[in-house]
Amino acid sequence: MLLLAAALLAPVPFAQAQAPQPGFERPIRIIIPIAPGGGTDVFARMLAEIVGSSLGQPIVAENRPGASSTIGTQFVADQRPDGTTLLFTANAPITAAPHVMNVRYTLDQLDPMFIVGHTGFTLCVRQDSPIQNAQQLIAAMRAAPGRFTYGTDGVGGNMHLAAERVFRALGIEGTMVPFQGAAQTLTAFTGGHIDLYGGSIAVAMPAIRDGRARCLILTQRAQHPEVPTGSGLDALGIPNEETLIWWGMLAPKGLPADRRAALMAAFEAAWRTERFQTQLQRSGVTPEFRDSAASAQLINSESEALGRVARQVGIERQR
Repeated sequence: MLLLAAALLAPVPFAQAQAPQPGFERPIRIIIPIAPGGGTDVFARMLAEIVGSSLGQPIVAENRPGASSTIGTQFVADQRPDGTTLLFTANAPITAAPHVMNVRYTLDQLDPMFIVGHTGFTLCVRQDSPIQNAQQLIAAMRAAPGRFTYGTDGVGGNMHLAAERVFRALGIEGTMVPFQGAAQTLTAFTGGHIDLYGGSIAVAMPAIRDGRARCLILTQRAQHPEVPTGSGLDALGIPNEETLIWWGMLAPKGLPADRRAALMAAFEAAWRTERFQTQLQRSGVTPEFRDSAASAQLINSESEALGRVARQVGIERQR
């Protein structure tokens, strides 16, 4: 994935071969609110390349990282809704950050366009742990409230709030240890510094496959086909607490209907290509194209749920 990201890194127009579509006076920019590398960056750059060729419209992928992805998100929210500045992101700055950080933007300033796929978060033990399944982990955590430490990518992040949703529904308690991203969390976990890995299935997948980690609890309803040891929320009896990681495109509020239609058609066609489907699956992501209405429904319900958990946990909005 890192090699692919490096190959696509330069922020230059991906295609100019055909005449631009009517209504697009300037090159289209896809803002990526994280640093280069990782799934969000790779997915966005691949979509830009494929869609640039099909639209005949110059498309530039531009990284604007910082402040837990909120800097790039704010930048897009402040732009004109003309279809030439879009945001491709995972859900953290959309459904979690507004509840725990003093961001200026709100969900009302952004129009969901589509979601390309999702995966769940997971709680894993190391392979040498005597705990073999979710039921044993739940029993151990109930017997010793707060004794088990779990790492996440920061206070008030999606994983932190997702874990707390599950813990509260199951009547258990853990001690959260924040790190700078899921990769750092995984390193601390495999090094024995925390008891449980808490993060995306996609990041944990190499450790699961090579036997360093055993996935026990998922924050998605169903089991994941590549982690048979993990119990989904349906199996745990709490199906209404699902929290997913999703990746999708948003635009400044008020995108004209004709431009939205042209962009949606081009991006959905790109999503259907074998190349993009393969990249999603290699990354441990379940491909699922959700249109604007379905994306908005997921975002609103998730934001409401994570906001409720943030208040229950007592996380104050902070910079």
